[in-house]
Amino acid sequence: MGEIHPALDRGEFEGMLRSTERGYWDKHPFHQRMHAGELGPVELRVWVANRWYYQRNLPQKDAAIVANCPLPEVRRRWLPRIAYHDGVADGDGGCARWLVLADAVGLTRAEVIDERHLLPGVRFAVDSYVTFARTRPWIEGVASSLTELFAPAAMAARTVALRQHYPWLDHDALGYFDSRINRAQQECVDALDIVLSHCTSRPSQDAAVRALEFKTDVLWSMLDAIEHSLLADR
Repeated sequence: MGEIHPALDRGEFEGMLRSTERGYWDKHPFHQRMHAGELGPVELRVWVANRWYYQRNLPQKDAAIVANCPLPEVRRRWLPRIAYHDGVADGDGGCARWLVLADAVGLTRAEVIDERHLLPGVRFAVDSYVTFARTRPWIEGVASSLTELFAPAAMAARTVALRQHYPWLDHDALGYFDSRINRAQQECVDALDIVLSHCTSRPSQDAAVRALEFKTDVLWSMLDAIEHSLLADR
């Protein structure tokens, strides 16, 4: 049998979770080029159309976590995420705000919603994330969401870059990012507390870190697929 290491204290465990930032997708060459103002309209459209698939699957991922969780107090804390993305009515919510961005970059809503531009690599990455949430223990699903630790700063930088370098974009169309920054900060505090409170053995802590590393791989793989597709079309 392998050696079982003692559990980390909360500070050490949080430090391990935060160390996965090294693989977060804001460091991908595609996002680096976006932030430097080096993308053209076609490249932005490919990104928006493909990330739609990720956005629309987030409520299903969160619903899978809720379905697997036996603790009502955790389910109550997690349910608002579904309403945030789906909205409480048609035209409301994070997915609806993403479609506004799609309008701004020159896509029709029909071509985004029917996913005609969806790349196989993006579909595979996102589907693997939803499958992970459905099949792994609920606490690992929660841990995988902790890319929110890094998201607010990355989205703030992205919003500044889009406004600065892409003046042809309607700035009002960036409402998804404007609303998401504060929301992600709030959700991060909640998810981090759940993970730190429930992962109290070293095996569960190691599993949580692996879950978060898996999520960073999902996000990175999405951008790899987009980047490779654009390079092939040149």
